[in-house]
Amino acid sequence: MKEGKVARVARKGAKRAGVSLSKSSSSYHHGDLQDALIAATEEILAVQGAEGFTLREAARRAGVSPGAPAHHFGNASGLLTEVAILGYQELARALKNAASEKASAKQRLHGQGLAYLRFALRHPGRFRLMFSNSRLLSDDPRLHAAAKSAYLELETTIVEMVGQAPDDIEIASISAWSAVHGFATLALEGRLGKKAAVKGQAAITALLGRMLENIWPLDR
Repeated sequence: MKEGKVARVARKGAKRAGVSLSKSSSSYHHGDLQDALIAATEEILAVQGAEGFTLREAARRAGVSPGAPAHHFGNASGLLTEVAILGYQELARALKNAASEKASAKQRLHGQGLAYLRFALRHPGRFRLMFSNSRLLSDDPRLHAAAKSAYLELETTIVEMVGQAPDDIEIASISAWSAVHGFATLALEGRLGKKAAVKGQAAITALLGRMLENIWPLDR
């Protein structure tokens, strides 16, 4: 039987730590158990969304006792918040890398928009979770810091485009974020038309590229 993602995560971590894994939760190294629970949460989010997430199901997928997730994360919101934090951190890296590959500010903005969409398409469950406060610890300072770090990657590009005027930066940043986030949300909901749905992610990405060119033309 092919080894699942959760099992692979735990086994790789255990190998690094020199730990032998069995189905018992006592076989997990502390950090490996957290990684396995996070991977299990990712799997649940991808299939059932945050609404269908339970600590018991995360524990079952990770092969640990039902009480193990609560011991490490407190409750369901604690574990989901950790996954959202990791999501924002990964998104920030993707936006930073996309900007570093381009020359002009507009090119960087285009690249970041496409990177934002690709992140959403790769991790739909996590993406939806990150922007839903209903099951997250909304007052967690680490969550706020991670979200801000991702937003600042976009804002840095906007500053280069429009200058230092605070009002211009705020309006342009919100406009860019709203346009790309709205497009990504429509894509995940299958609202971009039958042609895009049939042709798949490459066509959806190309469609966003055309939209960005229409809003922020590269030759101006």
